Amino acid sequence: MTSRISPLAQVDPQAQLGSDVEIGPFCVVGPDVVLGAGCVLHSNVVIVGHTTVGERNRFFPGAVIGGEPQDFCYQGGPTRVEIGDDNLFREGVTVNRGADKEDGVTRIGNRNFLMANSHVAHNCHVFNNTILTNGVLLGGHVHVHDYAIVSGNSAVHHFTTLGTGSFVGGMCRIVQDVPPYMLSANADNPEVVTINVVGMRRRGISETAIACVRRAFKLMYREHKRLSEIREILIAETEGVLPIELMTLLNFVEWSAKGKNGRGREAFRNQPAAAEVERRAA
Repeated sequence: MTSRISPLAQVDPQAQLGSDVEIGPFCVVGPDVVLGAGCVLHSNVVIVGHTTVGERNRFFPGAVIGGEPQDFCYQGGPTRVEIGDDNLFREGVTVNRGADKEDGVTRIGNRNFLMANSHVAHNCHVFNNTILTNGVLLGGHVHVHDYAIVSGNSAVHHFTTLGTGSFVGGMCRIVQDVPPYMLSANADNPEVVTINVVGMRRRGISETAIACVRRAFKLMYREHKRLSEIREILIAETEGVLPIELMTLLNFVEWSAKGKNGRGREAFRNQPAAAEVERRAA
């Protein structure tokens, strides 16, 4: 189908538009933008920079995608934003392109819901099926894994990782990784308080797996046992058959302890993006 572009929109002729794209009045689309089939830009949407957008994404008024990173170290390199399919960007959402660090890319996967005035900073990676509620702020290099939910006006410190199926309560300041399937609450001093049992059941996770994750939570946060002890206990209790959800949780905690998640990635802070390395070598 033919794309529908308002005569009041400013679309650079070099921009690449898929079929059936709809662009409303007062939108701006830059020359290095790629929009997949079926994307809809309501009025006053700005998409600039080296930004690639998949199919069937919807952008509401005031969204700004691909703007320069808010990073003093940024030197104008060809960093990017990569967005998958079927995402929803509500009013006032901002997604900054990558800084000249790590691989220089800000990534958003598929089927994510970014509510009004949420912000995704440079070099973040938002995986799939996540929800960022109104006013959520992600600092640079934050990773939000599949099915994670961040409630309204919460701020996530840079280099933090939110695990699969985790839940962050409203107005929290998250400065440490939140493990998979855990629920973090208490705004001024957030901590893991229980498991996200509602989210797990909504995804159809078995009651057996939920019970195992709950048992692991109690061993970690109530009895404060070491990870090696927790593994031994759970292997014995499950006769060696650990549900995948439990393995995901235990591996995440182990990787965080080894600096492979969250703040451990801060070692990349001063490493230039791959594109910049290539430019310097040329």
